[in-house]
Amino acid sequence: MAFSVLMYHEIRKEEDFQASEQHPIDVKQDYNDFLPSPLFITLEKFEQQMEYLFNNDFHPLTLDEVKAYYEGGPLPKKSVLLTFDDCFQSIKEYAYPILKKYQFHATAFVVTGWLHDSKSKFEKEKSVCLSINDLSEMTDVFEYANHTHYMHVRTSESESLLMTSRKEDFAKDLDVCNNHSLIKHKNVFAYPFGLFNESNVSTLKEKEFKLAFTCENGHNDKQTDPLLLKRNAIPYLMDIETFKKIVTN
Repeated sequence: MAFSVLMYHEIRKEEDFQASEQHPIDVKQDYNDFLPSPLFITLEKFEQQMEYLFNNDFHPLTLDEVKAYYEGGPLPKKSVLLTFDDCFQSIKEYAYPILKKYQFHATAFVVTGWLHDSKSKFEKEKSVCLSINDLSEMTDVFEYANHTHYMHVRTSESESLLMTSRKEDFAKDLDVCNNHSLIKHKNVFAYPFGLFNESNVSTLKEKEFKLAFTCENGHNDKQTDPLLLKRNAIPYLMDIETFKKIVTN
């Protein structure tokens, strides 16, 4: 039995999204970057995908179910794990009500140093990180896990701050993120940008993490290293037939 993990970042109405435009992020940390267009999906396609999962009796996994699977337990039929990275405003504006409508469960990976102190109006022109209160209001759908505190920083095309930091600094950053009241799954991690090295994986093992998610496409089964779990990015260009192939093991 295998399962697929779906990775989302940002959602926009089709009329509000221009792939050719730059999409700046707005986070509490002093860090400027742009979110690539392939990390966006249109609201219309997202709803179509969730409707397909619902109508075809897919089971949205919890993190506890994934942990149990790698400890020898069974996996429900037609399982899929829904994940959202970085916690931008659109997961509350668009994803949350759709997931709630279908009674779906999802995981959001939180960069705790990015969370704003107060709520703000939804902005479609840039990717604004949510506030602590925003996330607290969605715990009936989302569970939250570690995506670093201050290490979600790209240092080059192929490297992140995570990869260039000392082991002890990465370990400390993991602790800071885990100490946040929102982070209930303190042994689950997603690598920022999907970038990592052997030292990062080793640190997670030493810190007794159970699951860690990459950005490598594919399905996961019992042979998959639970600290190197595959995730499938679902971009705005993907049609429903391709989506069906990804979720069908």
